[in-house]
Amino acid sequence: MEAASTAVHDRPARPSPAAAALDRILPKTLDNRYRGHAVAVWLLGLLVFVKAMISLVSLVDPAPGYKADGIPLGAYPAGAARAVVGVGAYLDVELLILVLVFVVVLVRYRAAVPLMYLLLVVEFLAHKWAGLRFPIVRAGGGPQSVVTFVMFALMLIGLGLALTGKGYSAPVKPK
Repeated sequence: MEAASTAVHDRPARPSPAAAALDRILPKTLDNRYRGHAVAVWLLGLLVFVKAMISLVSLVDPAPGYKADGIPLGAYPAGAARAVVGVGAYLDVELLILVLVFVVVLVRYRAAVPLMYLLLVVEFLAHKWAGLRFPIVRAGGGPQSVVTFVMFALMLIGLGLALTGKGYSAPVKPK
């Protein structure tokens, strides 16, 4: 005797919210099908542009950046000041390479936009942890803290927008 099929068993089980978010952050295929809010893509573009400009300006003329960050280069011996600027230049080059990865995602692999937002948030938190673990003596506060926290807020908003959107509820259409 054959058991009757019920409607509950005929439809696929819904993934938990955590599993759904993980699938959105780490999609099974990396293509240009972005399903989150369109605003998140533009916001990511803005964040990437700002990061690129900060790095480029710092590489061209590092003194204003250190002044804005409250790092008194003039108070250090010349060799120490050059070392600080050199380490900053290494970090700026690394950030520019990361910016290139973000640009590739924005142009060709938009399915990875939520992952890029998560990467930005993790990078921000890691920098804050490193700053607490290895504090830098600063000469007063600068406007960088306001800009930094506005950027972080935009990252969190972008992550939320990238993980939601009508595109996630619509079925995926094969190419």
